Amino acid sequence: MEQLEKLLMERAGLTHEQAVKSIETIKEFIQSQLPPMMQGMVDNFIGGSSANDSADYTEPKGN
Repeated sequence: MEQLEKLLMERAGLTHEQAVKSIETIKEFIQSQLPPMMQGMVDNFIGGSSANDSADYTEPKGN
């Protein structure tokens, strides 16, 4: 998920928090459209929860 966060930050100009929230929102939407047995594949593809990723992240200075 870190790669997707970085892409959103670079290409869309989002902050880290905005990128994480965007990914979570999109992930929840996709999962709501799938049968329960397939929802885990979305977590695996995107990289699961961002809670661990964002705990280690520090916002770059000057952005």
